[in-house]
Amino acid sequence: MPESNLHCFSDLATLRQRVGTWQQAGERVVLVPTMGALHVGHLALVAEARRIGHRVVASIFVNPTQFGPNEDFSRYPRDLEADLALLGQAGADAAWTPAVETMYPPGFATRIDVAGLTDGLCGPFRPGHFSGVATVVTKLLNQVGPDVALFGEKDFQQLRVIQQAVADLDLAVEIRGVPTVREADGLALSSRNRYLTPEERAVAPRLHAVLADIAAATRGGSPVAGPVADGRAALEAAGFQVQYLAVCDTQTLAQVDRVEAPARVLTAAFLGRTRLIDNVAV
Repeated sequence: MPESNLHCFSDLATLRQRVGTWQQAGERVVLVPTMGALHVGHLALVAEARRIGHRVVASIFVNPTQFGPNEDFSRYPRDLEADLALLGQAGADAAWTPAVETMYPPGFATRIDVAGLTDGLCGPFRPGHFSGVATVVTKLLNQVGPDVALFGEKDFQQLRVIQQAVADLDLAVEIRGVPTVREADGLALSSRNRYLTPEERAVAPRLHAVLADIAAATRGGSPVAGPVADGRAALEAAGFQVQYLAVCDTQTLAQVDRVEAPARVLTAAFLGRTRLIDNVAV
């Protein structure tokens, strides 16, 4: 295993100085924002960052403002030492690990809201979530100053919200989505998968299978209502509590009756206590 050259930063001025040195030397800096609890999906983002850039910065910050009062902020998995070891092995150049007080100092009073894209899907079920995401990601982009930032397509609504915020605020960074990494049985990799019991883990791949069936059934422009209703019934029969299951326009995230432009099948569902999200391109 190659020796790690990872530099860990918790001081913003020092981080900016290092990134500035790289960019002044003509090196392209790519940011991979994470909340830690790293898995193969995160490492795929780092690998893509290495492929397209000269320097890779990964941030690790469990952002309290994107969790609701009854969500899993307190039990969200945290293992900084293991995460840093994985980043080093994956070839990241720097880890930005700010404290909560650095991100939200006393008197912090600004939030970013992205209208429209947050009205449906996860938005109604997680009030304030996307405002927290847009705010913290904007801060991370301003702190690191990367040329490119990478986000997994599993959180597709999040990706679109961030792209919109960056465009609206004229931030000088390119936002790229990276395809979802899956287990061999189709389950999308997620830090929350570790919450699943063995019995639930055996059922969980059904989520992706149903989305794939809906996508296949709607690609020819057929009405989506029937396949979506059948998919919801199949998921509920398998033990999922479905929050939403919809076919949406890729750009606007508005639900469509027929697929006449690029679209995605998106869902969020509970399996036991674990909330799973996934999507498949039509």
